[in-house]
Amino acid sequence: MDRRERKPTYLRSAPAKRRRSAHARSSASRGRVRSHRPGPPPRRRGSSGPRLLGLFVILAVLIGAAGGIWVFTRPLSLTVAATPADATIRFAEASHEATGTLTAEELSPGVYALEVFRSGFVTQTVEFEVERFASNRFEVALDPLPWDVSVTTKPEGAACTLTRDGTELLAGASALSGEVLAGPAVLRVAHDGYNIVERELFIEGPTSLEVWLDPEGQVLRGMRTITTLGAPKGVSVTPDGLEAWTSILNGPPSIEIFDPRTGAKIGEVDIGTHGAVEVIFNKAGTLAYTSQMETAKCFEIDVASRKVIREFDTESAWTKWVSLSPDEQTLYASNWSGDDVSEIDLPTGELVRRIRVSNTPRGMYATADGKSLYVAGFDSGDLERIDLATGEVTALYTDGGALRHIVGDEKTGRLFISDMARNVVLVHDIAAGTTEKFVDTDQKPNTIDLTPDGKLLFVSCRGANNPKSYYIPGPEWGSILVFDTTTGKGLDAVVAGNQPTALDVSDDGKLLVFSDFLDNRLRVYEIPPYEEFANGGGGRFEARLADIRK
Repeated sequence: MDRRERKPTYLRSAPAKRRRSAHARSSASRGRVRSHRPGPPPRRRGSSGPRLLGLFVILAVLIGAAGGIWVFTRPLSLTVAATPADATIRFAEASHEATGTLTAEELSPGVYALEVFRSGFVTQTVEFEVERFASNRFEVALDPLPWDVSVTTKPEGAACTLTRDGTELLAGASALSGEVLAGPAVLRVAHDGYNIVERELFIEGPTSLEVWLDPEGQVLRGMRTITTLGAPKGVSVTPDGLEAWTSILNGPPSIEIFDPRTGAKIGEVDIGTHGAVEVIFNKAGTLAYTSQMETAKCFEIDVASRKVIREFDTESAWTKWVSLSPDEQTLYASNWSGDDVSEIDLPTGELVRRIRVSNTPRGMYATADGKSLYVAGFDSGDLERIDLATGEVTALYTDGGALRHIVGDEKTGRLFISDMARNVVLVHDIAAGTTEKFVDTDQKPNTIDLTPDGKLLFVSCRGANNPKSYYIPGPEWGSILVFDTTTGKGLDAVVAGNQPTALDVSDDGKLLVFSDFLDNRLRVYEIPPYEEFANGGGGRFEARLADIRK
């Protein structure tokens, strides 16, 4: 028999001789009647009980071994938290990096080196041992470095205090100076007759602060002044709120670019041998457009590189204001001495047409539906509407004044227009076609702007002209006025410098930037929420009148 067919021992047949003996005994017992009691079944060789127990033991051993193998071979993790919470944590081999808290996984047991750093603090390189059966969570606190801090105030003589977690770091009258360890701090500046200033800081290097104190009761909060080149005519804040571009009438450079929060100059744009009048941005903030009077040209600028991409010839004279169509496919340019508006197709860069309007057009407003362009006539005092489909011009209003700038609120269907001759702001109802006085202003209102929610109107007023020439400072300071667009109520005012002209509200409604044209500077203010103006008791609107005369 083949060995593969051999039966297990307990199933093999008994030998033949044994079978015969059993048969003989069986035959001998025949004829007898014997009682039969069932007994326990015969015990079989190879019973399953011990076998199952053995299997369970083996299985338990295998599971235990597998568990041990898993425990001792699974990858580990490491978590490191840093102070300050915005410090950077980096593996020495730069495979992992995070801010504040770093978690690295899939690690083997061993020693790992990490670098923890932040500006203003001592950089640390620390080794951590990653072990099994340990939390592997660590903390690193960076040591702060000492830095020189100085504070000056305008006006001088204010009481200054610098604290951290309620502990005084520096105190005294401006100019305040001393050495402070890196970290958060709160600056408090107080002066009789002025609003108290409290500003949160983070000291991370040599710090020099200039604090402009606002007259008591003023709602707008002064942030800083920025020195520019000659005659900052226009200003626009980029849609992201990070840059303020000011057109320099006496350029080149034609445009200077500043960080409005720090005052640092971060760039400039050159469009030739002359300066620029106005500057605007597309919605994405990737392109800027500016105008140049002397050449009657407009320029398209790449915001990131500060380079001129294209220039467009208006084929007119003394180009002033520029405006984009809502779809940003058309650029409109008002030509002061040409008495017309140039329409430029941006996809091709070609001049499409020149539309004749009243004398010395200045401000323009293109409606959101793309159907109409409103134009302010400076010499004529006319408000006109151009039907962009036909080019037909309709005179809507005239007051014999000097209309300069237009802003619109599409939600309410209203346009606001400054009139420099009559010292008023007009309001035009688009649907009704009616125009009327909205508010009286100070002398020579020019650039105006709305907050994004349309609740506040800002008006820059140049002040009375010098009898000899408006190119030299006059007998009054200029002013910035703030009005409630629903009621026309004056909510605040800033007594500015000589001839405030440029003005812009950032797209998020948090920053106001305007220029003191003859003082060659920009001024930056924080715009609080509307509720603070509404509850501010008029701010400095009435009090300004006592301060305007020089």
